[in-house]
Amino acid sequence: MPNILKSITQAMQNSTLSRKAAQDTGTAFSAWQAPVFVTCPGCQRRATRAAWVDSMYVCPNCGHYQPIGGYYRLSLIFDHGSFRETDGDMTSKNVLNFPGYDEKLASQKKKTGLNDSAITAYGKIDGIPSVAVVLDSRFFMGSMGCVVGEKVTRAIELASEKNLPLIIFSASGGARMQEGIYSLMQMAKTSAAIADFSEKGGLFISYLTHPTTGGVSASFANLGDIVLAEPGALIGFAGPRVIEQTIGQKLPEGFQRSEFQMEHGFVDAIVPRSEMKATLSRILRLHSCGRGDRK
Repeated sequence: MPNILKSITQAMQNSTLSRKAAQDTGTAFSAWQAPVFVTCPGCQRRATRAAWVDSMYVCPNCGHYQPIGGYYRLSLIFDHGSFRETDGDMTSKNVLNFPGYDEKLASQKKKTGLNDSAITAYGKIDGIPSVAVVLDSRFFMGSMGCVVGEKVTRAIELASEKNLPLIIFSASGGARMQEGIYSLMQMAKTSAAIADFSEKGGLFISYLTHPTTGGVSASFANLGDIVLAEPGALIGFAGPRVIEQTIGQKLPEGFQRSEFQMEHGFVDAIVPRSEMKATLSRILRLHSCGRGDRK
């Protein structure tokens, strides 16, 4: 009986991933729908939503990268049937009684269908068990509050406990101001968890997407053993406009973009979305050789 219940629970989890991934891409409709056109913010040209989905939300005309939902991203990397979400019910609270925060949280939940900006899960990538975290920029611009810090830390601890590789996809505007010092404390908390994970020999792959800034970039996002990035992603602590205003100088073309960061040694490789799973699989296989069976 326990095995049957486990199988049913697993099937429900995978069904949930498929449904939420479809919601992320705007294709969660069973009946026929008239073609919906999406305008690219880069080239201003339009393409059908189906064309955007086929290209993994990379503009079919100019190659501009659109942000994608967390569940959709996980569906692109995990083997079918292997997804299991962890700590999915955790949700932020207004610990400082910040004016209007409760209303904004409720609005964000209704708008995105998420409980917070971090999604944590266990699954397999080409048969290799892994723990993954995705920061979803649709929810408060992927900002890190207490719940995000706690979920990231728990995912790190799970990877450590199970002797599994850890993959974190970052997309964030930084610490969440409505949670004040509590949000800033998550920088130290997550960094300490990563340090402990590293000391135990864990493999941490950090995958930076647009944008990765503020407290997230200053903590766990840039602590990866291997740091990957999507093309054209903004990566840095403060944005270029703030830096220009501070120093009173014009910054170089492409400053803080993935390509600039790779040229200056802050990123190991730029990985297109279409090559995301294959690249992760190759890295995981290289680093799993000789380590024996994983739990």
